Amino acid sequence: MTDAPYPDVPRHVAIIMDGNMRWAAANGVTAIEANRAGATNLKKIVRAANDLGVRQITAFAFSTENWSRPIGEVKGLMALFAQKLDEEAPELDRDGVRLRFVGERDRVAPKLLEKMEWAEQLTERHDGRSLFVAFDYGGRSEILRAAERYGGGGEQEFRKHLYAPDMVDPDLIIRTSGELRLSNFLLWQAAYSELYFSDSLWPDFDRAELERALADYAMRQRRYGAR
Repeated sequence: MTDAPYPDVPRHVAIIMDGNMRWAAANGVTAIEANRAGATNLKKIVRAANDLGVRQITAFAFSTENWSRPIGEVKGLMALFAQKLDEEAPELDRDGVRLRFVGERDRVAPKLLEKMEWAEQLTERHDGRSLFVAFDYGGRSEILRAAERYGGGGEQEFRKHLYAPDMVDPDLIIRTSGELRLSNFLLWQAAYSELYFSDSLWPDFDRAELERALADYAMRQRRYGAR
């Protein structure tokens, strides 16, 4: 059941959480403080989406290209990520949400990788709701990785080699901050996704804006190439 004022709730919503740095400039705070605000907001949006009936959420947290940012910023992001895992994984477990990471793991520091695996194991018994965190993720890298392992057999067989084969394709992809592109996010899965672009910077994207996105989605007709 959902308390949203529209009937057609997407099963899977994916979010490109953009605008933290512009939010930092607008609010006179550091990059790490802006990223902390963004991480706090993700927690709120995940709970709101679950309340509204969304069963899977994918959040674009760190891309394969983000490693090229200044080393101090990357180190700060990794430290913040580790801290948030310690804080949020038990809460996700209590809320009945399974946490899973999609992306490469070979560049992740061993201690952080241990925390990621701990968080996945802690929540793995939940099968009703899922939060996928795209971390060291790139859509092209995912497709290339799957292609290297694919031995033929069609689309469903190919899907088995993606990072999360049981992830349903996103019904709706939301991007914040007014940018109008996918930025290498879920390229295989997004073939027929509906897109919603919000002018809100990610730390300011709230439940009301999420409901506007879901209401907009509910007004659309999905034809999957048919008339």
